[in-house]
Amino acid sequence: MAGWSLRDKIGQMVMAGFDGREPTEAVRALIRDRKLGGVIYFRRNAGTAEEVARLSAALRELAAEATKAPLWIAVDQEGGMVARLDRGVTVMPGQMALGAARSAKWARKAARASGAQLARLGINLNFAPSLDVNNNPANPVIGVRSFGERPELAAELGVAAIRGYREAGVVACAKHFPGHGDTVADSHRELPAVPHDRKRLEAVELLPFRLAVAAGAEAIMTAHVRFPALEPDGLPATLSPRILRGLLREEWGFDGVVFTDCLEMKAISGTVGVARGAVMAVKAGADVVLVSHTPKLQKAALDALYDAVVDGEIPEERIDESVRRIVALKTAYATDPAGRGDVMSGREISGLADDAAALAREICRHAVTLVRNEHGALPLRRDLPTIVVWPEVRQGTEVDEAVVRELTLGRALAPHLGEVKEWMIGTVPDEAEIRHTLAEIDKALKEIRGRHPSAESGDGRACLQVVVGTYNASFAPGQAELVRRLLDLEGVKVTVAALRDPYDLLAFPDVHAFVACYENTPRMMETAAEVLAGKERARGRLPVTLSERYPFGYGMTGIPEEADRVSDKSAGR
Repeated sequence: MAGWSLRDKIGQMVMAGFDGREPTEAVRALIRDRKLGGVIYFRRNAGTAEEVARLSAALRELAAEATKAPLWIAVDQEGGMVARLDRGVTVMPGQMALGAARSAKWARKAARASGAQLARLGINLNFAPSLDVNNNPANPVIGVRSFGERPELAAELGVAAIRGYREAGVVACAKHFPGHGDTVADSHRELPAVPHDRKRLEAVELLPFRLAVAAGAEAIMTAHVRFPALEPDGLPATLSPRILRGLLREEWGFDGVVFTDCLEMKAISGTVGVARGAVMAVKAGADVVLVSHTPKLQKAALDALYDAVVDGEIPEERIDESVRRIVALKTAYATDPAGRGDVMSGREISGLADDAAALAREICRHAVTLVRNEHGALPLRRDLPTIVVWPEVRQGTEVDEAVVRELTLGRALAPHLGEVKEWMIGTVPDEAEIRHTLAEIDKALKEIRGRHPSAESGDGRACLQVVVGTYNASFAPGQAELVRRLLDLEGVKVTVAALRDPYDLLAFPDVHAFVACYENTPRMMETAAEVLAGKERARGRLPVTLSERYPFGYGMTGIPEEADRVSDKSAGR
């Protein structure tokens, strides 16, 4: 760092997001004038694969002219339901799908395949995997972003994923340390807490992170969550010297790079504020602070860190300590990600995506979990009409992508069945939308009975199959109410395919059949359709406990033989 100014060094300790598919003037100025050390992509930056590759090349060129270290180009490409990039690349199955498939080998291969695609797009840092242990059904922010409820499973698959990204030439950043899995609040909106004692934290929340550090993890992201047993002063982990320096650095010996989660999240911005939060995080032991959205706040964080050093609040030696770690890790991954100087062509990127797609399909085949099958609801019959109710997810957030899929479950089922109709519904349907949907289904029932008078015999036989795709129904009462009212209709067999949260079953435990898909990605929908139609056996096992009847490890492996099931109480076999 000989010859580096204080501004140069502090610039390396901030990562910023920006709008659009080309470098904005604001981000150009941050790189040029403030020596910004990293950028993060969101869906707002995601064009085609070629456009992303060109954007990365332009940003690297700006950094090469202005700074003395490579540029972090980061993304949250967790897979499944949290994937910023999906045009021209294959989105690999998400973490709970991998947890249901129960294979460290696939977790490693999936990370390597995803990392290879990211590297070809010029991305050298992925904020994944999530090592959070999701053992709280009421958690609104983690859910399927976790490998499951068992810390041993999260550790085994998480360490495998870290190795896979490393093999692809991408830095993996494990998150959200010390663990965001057992919270009932979302740190994007407020400051959550995990109230357990130290013994429990060691056995559950901390275990995956401790084993990842022991296995050579190079980067960790902090959680904006309070842990009173670790930090009695009430500070969230991101701002806690006891947690970042005391536990992570001194007790565990971690010498990698510590990234904060975005400081614009309400847990920080709504309490101490972004600028003060940046200073407190660095004093606590963080190396890089994320300010993902607002140029004014990005400049405020840079200024606050600079002023804190000038005023003596932060010794410059503390800044040097972080910059050495940052530059060392950047240098280790500094070669041109594509192994060449020009931008990858669409055909070259497409070839990588095709290779990843075959792996994604295989993982999905082992992930779909049949949890309930009563009264012969499955497999779906070809001789009966089928209506698929599909929730349109249009409003996205940082942890809940806006997904308007070209391949819906209805379209995926059509080749396997006879008559299939699809009805779209919102993810938070109100009473009017529920009544409208029920009226359409009742109309279909009357048409069927008109064509087939024997369907009016009242002998309990189904004359219509309804498949409802639910999306976090445990947080959307309207979805659950629709399913319950469908169950009251005579002559209708109701199957639910949970397109995200498997806990949806708890909202309508008497549904005729229930399949956990963990995500609504196209390849998962193809596989789910094969399972529902009886073309493919369900092989997945629950990575979380739904109830005493449906514990961790439960999964019916045959259709429709209800007795053909497994209940594996081990963590990760």
